[in-house]
Amino acid sequence: MMYNRRSLTTPNLHLETANYKPKKLKVNYSEIKIRSQPVSADATGKSNAGFYYSYDKLFIIKTLTSEEVERMHSFLKHYHPYVVERHGKTLLPQYLGMYRLTVDGDEHYVVAMRNVFSNHLATHKKFDLKGSTVDREASDKEKEKDLPTYKDNDFVKERTKIYIGDEAKDKLLETLGADVDFLTGLHLMDYSLLLGIHDCTRAEREREEAIASGTGDVNAEEEDEDAEDSEGAGNTVTWANTPPDSPHSLLARDTSLCQYDAAAIIPDLDIYAIPSSEGAPVREIYFIALIDVLTHYGVKKQAAKAAKTLKHGSNVDGISTCDPEQYGKRFIEFLSKAIE
Repeated sequence: MMYNRRSLTTPNLHLETANYKPKKLKVNYSEIKIRSQPVSADATGKSNAGFYYSYDKLFIIKTLTSEEVERMHSFLKHYHPYVVERHGKTLLPQYLGMYRLTVDGDEHYVVAMRNVFSNHLATHKKFDLKGSTVDREASDKEKEKDLPTYKDNDFVKERTKIYIGDEAKDKLLETLGADVDFLTGLHLMDYSLLLGIHDCTRAEREREEAIASGTGDVNAEEEDEDAEDSEGAGNTVTWANTPPDSPHSLLARDTSLCQYDAAAIIPDLDIYAIPSSEGAPVREIYFIALIDVLTHYGVKKQAAKAAKTLKHGSNVDGISTCDPEQYGKRFIEFLSKAIE
């Protein structure tokens, strides 16, 4: 985010900022600009965190509690060396900066990070997966949303799969395994795999319908030029493949799966995109990353595990709250079955 970091003033507002970005996390801040007011996302996180999109939907701004700020400080000390050691081959969140905003004397904390989903390819379905089964389905209220967040039991019930092929699966699981080992070593758990699915067939049909109704852009050449401009000198996201690196480039997958212009993957923008393999039963693009990685297995989580065990029995495989080693093992086993 690019603005005067000391103060921003309007007739009715005085805003002071402090940048908590670790010196080692080098980010080209000239490319992280909020040219208009951030857009509130239709989502709330843990601790009722607020989420906002940047104007171009490339970035997410998340509010933090003071406790989460403390966790973030502790986490980032280990995060940077790990990302360097892995040469960017990680699915951990891509943190860009943490800030304290002082508005009329009240302090607020936010973190800026890359958006997992595409800013130009529609997300038709999304899942939050933990590998557990107890209380892991979308509520009726959640399902009323335009884009509900489904969970593990919904994923299994609908027989959803991630069709990326054996070679890509092996590489993806190796990366996930390394990330899980890293989080386990820090005694962290309760993280999720965020999965967004772009249905190429549906997107192509929707585009054709839009063109037929006169609401779509029929000039493919103009779309190509626009796509090129988004990667050109004026709008180039030149740091997009700095750590964490793109799973798409990591897996070296073919980006031409979707043949129509509107669904072409732009590597510099769609850094979390992995297309389905040739011969897969569906034509999809998957957006995959780990989220909510700051939960420490301390006294509160141990108490929560005890309470859930009393309520649901001692079957730890079905309870989301368990020690980091068990959590990580179950998480990888679930995803191994989910990917084909």
